[in-house]
Amino acid sequence: MVAEWVRHHAASVVTTLVDFLVMIGAVEGFGAGAVVGTVIGAAVGAVTNFLLGRFWTYRARRSPVGMQVLRYALVAAGSLGLNALGEYVLVARLGAQYVFGRVITALIVSNVWNYPMQRFFVFGAEHVEQRQR
Repeated sequence: MVAEWVRHHAASVVTTLVDFLVMIGAVEGFGAGAVVGTVIGAAVGAVTNFLLGRFWTYRARRSPVGMQVLRYALVAAGSLGLNALGEYVLVARLGAQYVFGRVITALIVSNVWNYPMQRFFVFGAEHVEQRQR
């Protein structure tokens, strides 16, 4: 389980790098606006994170991909809301610097929401099957 948790965080780092590189490339290389670049980067990052989760982090290749995508989208939407809420509380209410607030929020959401939800809900069916063998 520790190795899986480490893979989850390694995948998150890779995903973040992909997200930012695509965003910067869209804005600087193709002249997209910052908002459009952010959306494109986030979308490519989400696809990257899903694929890493399915094939590397959780090794859940046998489950139907369509249901995994649907569950992933639900978890990602929850993650977006929790990240926004955390940023609001830390920055708008408590006066934290926004990058600090973002980092703290991201770490909490990743460990308390993303990891358990991806492990047990998005990719969890195969974990149950593997434990029953």
